[in-house]
Amino acid sequence: MTKSIGGYFELELRKGEHYHKDAICLNTARNCFEYILLAHHYKKVYIPYYTCEVMLQPLQKHHIAYEFYHIGLDLEPIDIKSLKPDEAFLYTNYFGLKQACVEKLAIIYGSQLIVDNAQAFYAPRVEGIDTFYSPRKFFGVPDGGYLYTDQKFYINLPQDHSINRMRHLLVRIEDGAEAGYTEFQNADNSLDNKSFLRMSCLTSSILANIDYAYVSQVRRTNFCFLHQHLEKSNQFSLNNLSENEVPMVYPYYCKGGEDLKAYLIKNKVFVATYWTNVKKWCEVNDWEYLLAQDFVFLPIDQRYNEEDCKSIIKLLEYGF
Repeated sequence: MTKSIGGYFELELRKGEHYHKDAICLNTARNCFEYILLAHHYKKVYIPYYTCEVMLQPLQKHHIAYEFYHIGLDLEPIDIKSLKPDEAFLYTNYFGLKQACVEKLAIIYGSQLIVDNAQAFYAPRVEGIDTFYSPRKFFGVPDGGYLYTDQKFYINLPQDHSINRMRHLLVRIEDGAEAGYTEFQNADNSLDNKSFLRMSCLTSSILANIDYAYVSQVRRTNFCFLHQHLEKSNQFSLNNLSENEVPMVYPYYCKGGEDLKAYLIKNKVFVATYWTNVKKWCEVNDWEYLLAQDFVFLPIDQRYNEEDCKSIIKLLEYGF
């Protein structure tokens, strides 16, 4: 297509680089997972109970068998599975805090390990390990996924278009989070069972516009500030951040977590639940059930500063 010169301006974005500039750029993280499944011709995949239900979509679409496994209090697999040559083991780098576990599992499972870094955008790929990322968990983009794999198959993928999934991002700027929430849900639902495509020009342009070093620094600073003040009341044990860990959220655990989440949301601290589907899959006494019900995932992202963190701490310590 001939490049247009002149005329009206488009949305003005800095022409920088992608953080994962050597990755395959697709339209969603779940489709990166699908790409891996098809490239390797896997017949069965072990997946954690504690995962988003959308991860089942490519498995069900291609009639690939799957089996759930449990994680322990440290968010690591309880049992080591013995894999057949046509089987894979999927592990989630939870909240961007489990890179050490990823590296251990890479030694155990080798190239049959699949790493879900949807919650760990900055985590480096372990060489030879299929790994995918979801940028919209960390940045204001409508979609997109990054994939690292050595088992590539070449198909002529058309390019996605994201303009119809942008409205919630714009509404939040103009009118606030509540006003755009329904639009956010609609955009999220529109990605269900979507064919895998190349990343859209719009998403790609936004991702090339981000100051990744700044985002990393802010997230780490906010996480450490919250941990300094909440470590004693947090019933979930957290290690200090390693050099290459950039967290998605601050995981806080206490009894009555569901009520605390409702209280925070009432006070305009919007905390997510990961993931409601887990409560359907697990027993009430399972650790994963508690993760889905009582864990409170506090925002620590690049939109916020120390004063915002103090507001969260005040709500937790004095208001609830």
